[in-house]
Amino acid sequence: MARQPRLDLPGIPQHVVQRGNNRLPCFLDDADRRRYLTLLREALLDTGCKLHAYVLMDNHVHLLTTPPKIGAVARLMQKLGRRYVGQFNSRHRRTGTLWEGRYKASLVDSESYVLHCHRYIELNPVRARMTDDPTTYPWSSCTSHCDLRQEALLSPHAEYTALAATPEARAEAYRQLLRETLSDDDLKAIRTYLQQQRALGRDDFRAMVEAKTQRFAGTRPAHRPPRDNSNGCK
Repeated sequence: MARQPRLDLPGIPQHVVQRGNNRLPCFLDDADRRRYLTLLREALLDTGCKLHAYVLMDNHVHLLTTPPKIGAVARLMQKLGRRYVGQFNSRHRRTGTLWEGRYKASLVDSESYVLHCHRYIELNPVRARMTDDPTTYPWSSCTSHCDLRQEALLSPHAEYTALAATPEARAEAYRQLLRETLSDDDLKAIRTYLQQQRALGRDDFRAMVEAKTQRFAGTRPAHRPPRDNSNGCK
């Protein structure tokens, strides 16, 4: 059966995750990470996508990006993936695949949900118990959003810039958001919509996505309900 195309609309942020094959590392050292970020910036310039947040973990990557047109994120990930794998394999004298199949992506509603994904992405190292303070993790956009480092590859989303009028005030407001733990329901929703590649947000946002794409944008239960073999008996 042919795979259905992902939900994809211009100007709508997408939360993207790509994992190493069999959960193996896709970065073996900091030189790999620096190369990935260099190639990411080149791919962003090539495709016109705007990057709002990212984190490089040992065996997977999260990006929050907005495409200028349909298909731009797919081209971004294709360019980035191919270039990085070629250089990774050459540098480490290996062959074969690096990524675990296709990347996954969910559309993200701008109203509050973008900042939920921001925090989810940048708090990955904390949830993985790699650090207690996300601003100390060098391979994410968190330091930039907390005004500790400037990164040319980032384009702040309007929801982030709306936090305050000045960079200093925005950074402090964002630090406060990072201190507020995402609820279990928020974590579950982000993970479920990403896994099923749907549209994370309000009901009217999903309705808009369905109207424009002519495809279902909500999530489905993880398991089918058990078959009723009772023949009507209670």
